[in-house]
Amino acid sequence: MGDNKRRYVIPGEVITTGPYRPEQNVILEDKKIIATKVGISEIYDDTVKVIPLSGMYIPKSQDLVIGKIVSHSSLSWEADINSCYAGMLPASDVFGRNFQPDSEELTSKLAKGDLIVARIVNFDRSRDPLITIADRELGKIDSGELVRISPSKVPRLIGKQGTMIQAIELGTNATITIGQNGLVVVACDTQVGLLKAKKAIRMVDEYAHMPNLTDKIKEMLESKSE
Repeated sequence: MGDNKRRYVIPGEVITTGPYRPEQNVILEDKKIIATKVGISEIYDDTVKVIPLSGMYIPKSQDLVIGKIVSHSSLSWEADINSCYAGMLPASDVFGRNFQPDSEELTSKLAKGDLIVARIVNFDRSRDPLITIADRELGKIDSGELVRISPSKVPRLIGKQGTMIQAIELGTNATITIGQNGLVVVACDTQVGLLKAKKAIRMVDEYAHMPNLTDKIKEMLESKSE
C-alpha cells in the first residue's frame, strides 16, 4: 500500500529529504521538500503533499461520502474522501464474511481510480475511518465526472428542501450525487448538460454567500451559451 506517513506541518517546515516528487502545497529546495501551507503532510510511494486544514472534511459517523479508490492491501481498499484521513473499506464488506484473501482478487471488484458512494461506519480520530458500501444505494459509481467543492458549501448546493440541486438537475438533465465530504459526481447524457451542471456547482462553491444565487444559476442554465 506504500509508505503513507502523516503529520501536522506548518509553512517552511521540512517534511522530508530524498528522491521524492513534490505534489500539492509543497516545494523542493536542495532535495528538501518543504510545506507551503498549514496542514497534514502525506508521503505516499515517491510523492509528498500537504492537505490543507482550511475547509477540510472531518469524518462523522453515518455521513454519506463519495470516495476515490487510491490503493489496496490484501484485506482492504483505501479511498480518498477529501480529508486528511483516508476511508478504509474492508474487503469483507464487498466479498462477504467468508472472504479468503489468498483466493480473491480485490481489483476484480474495485480498482484504483474507481468512485464509490459510501457511509462512514465509525471514526474516533485515532485512526482512519471505517467505511461501508454494503447498504442500499451505496457502492461503485459506474459513470460520471468528479467535482470537488468545499465541504462547508454542501448544504448550499443542496439548498432548502433540495431546491438548489433540483434546479441544477432539471436545468441540465444531469444526475448529481453529493457527498457530505464535498465530493460530487455529475453524470449526464449530453456534453452541454454536463458542462453546465459542473459550472453551476462551481458557482455555488464560489458564490455561496451571494443573495438570489438560485435565480442566477437558473438564468445561467437557461442561457444558450455553455
